[in-house]
Amino acid sequence: MEIRESSNSKDAKHYTTERLREEFLVEDLFISGKIKRVYSQIDRIIVMGIVPAGGAIELGQNLDIMHNLGTDYFLERRELGVINMGEKGSITVDGKKYEMNSRDGLYAGKGTKEVLFESEDLNKPAKFYALSAPAHKTYETTHIDISKANKVDMGSDGNCNKRVINQYIQPGVVESCQLCMGLTQMAPGNVWNTMPCHTHQRRMEVYAYFDLPEDAMVFHYIGEPCETRHIIMKNEQAAITPSWSIHSGCGTCAYSFIWGMVGENQTFTDMDAVELKEMK
Repeated sequence: MEIRESSNSKDAKHYTTERLREEFLVEDLFISGKIKRVYSQIDRIIVMGIVPAGGAIELGQNLDIMHNLGTDYFLERRELGVINMGEKGSITVDGKKYEMNSRDGLYAGKGTKEVLFESEDLNKPAKFYALSAPAHKTYETTHIDISKANKVDMGSDGNCNKRVINQYIQPGVVESCQLCMGLTQMAPGNVWNTMPCHTHQRRMEVYAYFDLPEDAMVFHYIGEPCETRHIIMKNEQAAITPSWSIHSGCGTCAYSFIWGMVGENQTFTDMDAVELKEMK
């Protein structure tokens, strides 16, 4: 498991492109037959890509990983959110199997001991994108497909930011301790997400972009509103964003992305809006 330390806004102003990518970008998110894990000390979130291409993969009780967490098993003091970016598969949680179509989501609560990921067709594997955060209370394991997610329409064609926000793990949809998670789909011809932008000092956020053609990219904007930088991102890559930073993107075409937040509260609208005239 890769460990990344916290970063502060004063230092980030001086990062080179290489350092910015090293700190905040997660490349090679999906590796065939493996679990990729990146542990960020920013709110202790763990970002994972899971591709069961050679059979079932267990979330894991690897001794090195457990040493990093200081627990006997992965979800002893954590919760887990998963959304399938790939083909059909399944997740078995403490013996109960959940079929996972593309875009299906699943929440597993604190105290879950065994999580198994499988692909229905090993030649067309599932790609499970997962986030895990510390948890203090157990909530029920819940499967949710995209049709049951809470939908929020945002933006307009005129501003090139028309999109649908699908809330999977969110109060009133699926309950959790602190993890909030969902999937945003840009409408055809629209390329700007979360613009006008905002920060939320009380929560950090991770974006994972997908549905991008091989020759397309997203310019993901990061930094304080008056000290913006960008990270060029390809398909199936993730960006870890501190609470002091904006988190916005502009693609060369329409795309989708999975967002996940952890922090002090779960209020989706709790944000500090940034006027365009204030940005630099």
